[in-house]
Amino acid sequence: MSLLFPILALAAIEAPAAAPGSGLPEPVRAMIEAAIADGNPKTVDAVIALARKTNPEAAEELQGIETAFRAREAEEKAEKERLRIAELENAGLLENWKGQVELGASRSTGNSDNLGLYGATNLTREGLRWRHKLTARADVQESRGLRTTERVLAAWQPNYKFDERAYTFGLAQYEHDRFLGYDDRYTLGVGGGYGLLASERVKLDIEGGPALRYTEFEGEGEETKVAGRASMTFSWAITPTLQLGQTSSVYLEKGDSSATALTTLDTKLLGALKARFSYNVQYERDAPPGRKQVDTLSRATLVYSF
Repeated sequence: MSLLFPILALAAIEAPAAAPGSGLPEPVRAMIEAAIADGNPKTVDAVIALARKTNPEAAEELQGIETAFRAREAEEKAEKERLRIAELENAGLLENWKGQVELGASRSTGNSDNLGLYGATNLTREGLRWRHKLTARADVQESRGLRTTERVLAAWQPNYKFDERAYTFGLAQYEHDRFLGYDDRYTLGVGGGYGLLASERVKLDIEGGPALRYTEFEGEGEETKVAGRASMTFSWAITPTLQLGQTSSVYLEKGDSSATALTTLDTKLLGALKARFSYNVQYERDAPPGRKQVDTLSRATLVYSF
């Protein structure tokens, strides 16, 4: 690109006379055709702009070349979109899934005897109108043979997309965390979501709606409540190899509330493999007596994307 300007300028100054009926010297035309063949719109714009300055008598011809290039570019873009839509419409149930698998473990012996295991997977399938998200996490830690953390989460969220940003969703979720006071918790929810930010580097989605929650407490009975749910998903590609993300949700119920927030920092290692540093916060307002309302957990894991 940097060599095109001096070459084109020299060609415009030293070029032989244009062919009869054309105001555009052949070397300049050849340079424009080379830029068009390269297919980079910015390069084509720059070459044609310089050609206009050095060959004002060929303005009409240059306009025709540019118009033809724009038309071809629009046609190619439309064709790619048609192929994308056809692929999504004809995709099978097991196709178009993308996701991540995250694994981590720790072990210490001697003065301390600790074992920690963590595994998670996040899957997303993009269809023409439907998006499906599957999430599963399991976290277990023991210290001197005693269980100190036992947390499980599994969720399915189907989204119906009205356009590129607005959608409605359903939610089916299961949780287990006896150290926050419940053996099993089931959540069903519906609502709407919107992508506030949707650039290549920064994305921010917000969601909200009602939810029905059934909870089996550890040795303290069970209850069913209607709650209001709000959530946020944020990602920021700080550099090509460094990404910050956060997923958080809050449930507001009569006489109780809970919230969770997971902040991650990913750094690319090799190919599809990344290292992840994460900080998770769990809040349970109605925690059993003798147990804290807030649990936090920091970890380092490996993530494989596919």
